[in-house]
Amino acid sequence: MTTRRVPAPSPTPASPASPAEGSPLAAAVVRLRAAGCVFAEDEAALLAAEAATPQELDALVALRASGRPLEHVVGWAEFCGLRIAVGPGVFVPRRRTEFLAGLARRALREAVARAPRPVAVDLGCGSGALAAALAADAVPGAELHAADVDPVAVQWARRNLAAFGARVHQGDLFDALPSELRGRIAVLTANMPYVPSGEIGLLPSEARDHEPRVALDGGPDGLAPHRRVAAEAAAGWLAPGGVLLVETSDRQAAGALAAFRSAGLAARVERCTETDATAVIGTQPSENPAIRIPRADP
Repeated sequence: MTTRRVPAPSPTPASPASPAEGSPLAAAVVRLRAAGCVFAEDEAALLAAEAATPQELDALVALRASGRPLEHVVGWAEFCGLRIAVGPGVFVPRRRTEFLAGLARRALREAVARAPRPVAVDLGCGSGALAAALAADAVPGAELHAADVDPVAVQWARRNLAAFGARVHQGDLFDALPSELRGRIAVLTANMPYVPSGEIGLLPSEARDHEPRVALDGGPDGLAPHRRVAAEAAAGWLAPGGVLLVETSDRQAAGALAAFRSAGLAARVERCTETDATAVIGTQPSENPAIRIPRADP
């Protein structure tokens, strides 16, 4: 099993005690600091924990100093308390997306309470982090699927989701899904790219140079994938009362909300100031007035 609970790899403001002068760890700190790593001591400690020998540490430090994302170097990213395996060519799950995961978890628990074996789908799944977070929530009876257009992402997702029994499909959005899921999806997460095409060049080099463009580029205004997902989800993939959840930026929230409503979904915006996360949540019309759009877990 490659997905398990571990400390986060993301650097924190609190640094460990300074390493002994002249030690391999101290040398790693110096190299990382020279390369512009703000949290050089934290990153050096993480790299040292992954290295079996000083030579291995030296190789890992060289990769990080060259601009490779820390998560790609150590081979994992922390997400919702899980260790998600990642590597070159796959999008690194962001900590702010844990807010979207919390919303989706609540939605799936409510779906299980309403009907047996609801279907949950992570569309544009990347490494499968959102699907793993849903599966690890120990929601009994849910049928879990994930899909991505990128074959590299699909390989990572299959690795991360194998222990959970989730089915992972390759293809362009809904084209990847089995036809028998039409009209049955109770919870649909779609963490689509939302960076406007003209702003890709402004991204940090770690993302711009080491993550697939298909996972970053959201079209001219960053909302092209959201419009397509909302329209197709509402046109026959969501079950009555089914919920679609996407992440976006605060400045794009109004546009995403309009896209959801134009597709016929009842929609709202949820925000988390602590992580600077914004989500848009839409519900397929249902005859059951008790069905509501879930809020985030406290």
